[in-house]
Amino acid sequence: MANTGNTTGPLLRVSDVVMRFGGIIALNGVSFDVERGQICGLIGPNGSGKTTMFNCISGIYRHSRGDIVFEGQSLNGVPRHRMAGIGLGRTFQNVALFNTMSVRDNMLVGAHHRGNSGFFANALRLAAARRDEQEAVEGIDELLDLLDLRAVADVPAGGLPFGTRKRIELARALMGRPKLLLLDEPAGGLNHGEVGELGDLFRRVRDHFNLSILLVEHHMALVMSVSEKVVALEFGMKIAEGTPEQVRNEPEVIRAYLGDTADAHAA
Repeated sequence: MANTGNTTGPLLRVSDVVMRFGGIIALNGVSFDVERGQICGLIGPNGSGKTTMFNCISGIYRHSRGDIVFEGQSLNGVPRHRMAGIGLGRTFQNVALFNTMSVRDNMLVGAHHRGNSGFFANALRLAAARRDEQEAVEGIDELLDLLDLRAVADVPAGGLPFGTRKRIELARALMGRPKLLLLDEPAGGLNHGEVGELGDLFRRVRDHFNLSILLVEHHMALVMSVSEKVVALEFGMKIAEGTPEQVRNEPEVIRAYLGDTADAHAA
């Protein structure tokens, strides 16, 4: 599943993005890049603008000012339904699967935009439609093994444990062959053991599919262990950017998370 396209410059460039909701400024001039093959963590306290930024990148929101450029193409004005087709995949905080459908069929939904055969070819089962179907089946088999879902492939998704459902949603996003994978709170609701396995899983997915990952996550140990770069937001503004070690020791980040307690300890 090799990704192709513009190979110069960062994969994603967020430039001076502002997002207003009436009189409320949710994002205030945020800029950062995500490089090709990079795992980048987006952190910040509740209400800092992380999910708003995700929604701007994926086309759910239309930002008020600035630019978001993906593979050299501005996403300003690109319809939401085209995001998967140009290489953006996303998971959500709240898992949204089709509960009565099997794991395999839930995954197949993620490949809907990849078919090139058209309505009539599919209706008449022409060769092009059969090729599309075969490619999708091969993609499912690959992901069932990579994400350890083979044993539940034909089981309805609704009755499976939450951690397994999270992996199904990840598999569905990967079926779209994204170049950039947006992970929104992937550790939310998982137990300690499941969280501990996520870092290795994300690196394995990144290396296997040669993609970039941008994740929003409150679980700081996970973010700092898996990310090559971390961007920190507070009140809609960027307060730090750099390696995990640099961001971890940034006074503004310490203050944002610990508040006056950090100031007292530093005094």
